Amino acid sequence: MNKTEQLVGLPAYAESRLANDPPLRAVRAFEAIARLGSVTLAAQELDISPSAVSHQLRVLEGYLQMPLTERQGRRLVLSQHGREYYRSIRAAFNVLRQATEHLAEQAQTRQVTISLIPLFGMGWFIPRLPAFMRANPQTEINVVYANHRNYLSDASDMSIRFGNGQWAGYQSEKLISGQMVPVCSRAFLRIHGHIDTPEQLLQMPLLHDEERTTWAQWFVQQGVKRPVRRSGPMFEDGLLTLAGVQAGLGYALMREPLIAPYLESGELVKIFDLPIDDGRDYYLCVRSDSEMTEDGKLLQNWLRRAAGGESSGGEKRAIKKPAVQLAFGETRFRTGRSDPALRCCRYRCLPGE
Repeated sequence: MNKTEQLVGLPAYAESRLANDPPLRAVRAFEAIARLGSVTLAAQELDISPSAVSHQLRVLEGYLQMPLTERQGRRLVLSQHGREYYRSIRAAFNVLRQATEHLAEQAQTRQVTISLIPLFGMGWFIPRLPAFMRANPQTEINVVYANHRNYLSDASDMSIRFGNGQWAGYQSEKLISGQMVPVCSRAFLRIHGHIDTPEQLLQMPLLHDEERTTWAQWFVQQGVKRPVRRSGPMFEDGLLTLAGVQAGLGYALMREPLIAPYLESGELVKIFDLPIDDGRDYYLCVRSDSEMTEDGKLLQNWLRRAAGGESSGGEKRAIKKPAVQLAFGETRFRTGRSDPALRCCRYRCLPGE
C-alpha cells in the first residue's frame, strides 16, 4: 500500500491533502516531547493534556508506520527512528521560531516606511534625516526606493512622488519644486571655459535626463532661435545624469533642490539662474484608505516643515554632501561621517528616478 492509499484509510492524519505532508499538530507534539524529554512538559508547553500529547504521538507514529519512542522503565525515550526524525525537523522548527520572533519584534517597534526616488533620497531627504532622527530617536525609519514609472507596487506608509500630483487612491501635497537649471561640474568648466550666453551652450556637449526635448524647450524659453542638437548621452534617471555631470561629460538640466549639496560644495556649478518648469514636482503622498500612525504623522509634519522653511526663503542650513557608493543593482548611502542617529535606519533599493 502506498502513502496516498494509507492516507485515504487514515482521515485522522489528513491535515493536508498532499500525500507527503505529515499531520502538523502531531509533528509539533513530537518535537516538544523530543526537545523537553517528557510528555508532561510537552503538554504544559502546548497547553493541552498529557493524554492529548500521547494521542498526537500515536497519530504521527501511525502515519510514519514506525515507532518514534520506546519505554525504558517508566521513562519514554526516543527510538533510533525518533532520534533521526528529530534531528531532521529541529532546524525547521528553529527557523519557524526565529521568523515568528522577528515578526513580533517588528510589530512592537515604531516603524515608518517611506518610499522615494533615488536622487530625491540622496540630494534632499538623506542629508536632512539625521536632524529628524535625533529629535525622534524612538521612531525607526525604513527608506525604500520607488520607481517613478511604477508606483502601483508601493506599499509604504507614505511616499515622495515625482509628477503632476495626481495618483489614484492617494492624497498628495506639493513638497518641493521640480524646476531644472543648467549645470556642469567645476572640473568641466575649468577645461572648457565659462559660458556667457545661452547661445554658447549650443556648441557644448549636452546631457539628457529621460528625454531629448527638454534642452530644446529651455533654449526656446531663452529666446535662442537656432536649431538645437539632440545628440549627446541620454540617461534614464536623475541619478545617472548626476553621475554623468560629475564625470565631466557635459552640461545637464537638473532639478535644483536635489543637487543643492553639490552646488553648495562647489562640485557642480549653475551656469545660468534661468530655470525651466516642465510641470512636474515632488509630492508628499499618503494613502486615502488608511490612517497614518502617530510616528508617521511625526515624519509627515517634519517633511512639511523642512520643505516649507526652504521655500519660504528662511535661512538655509548647511547640508553636507552625501558620499555615494554605487554597486550593480544596489545603491548604498554613507553620510560622510558617523552619526549614531542613523544606526536604526535601513535602505532597500529599486531602480528609479
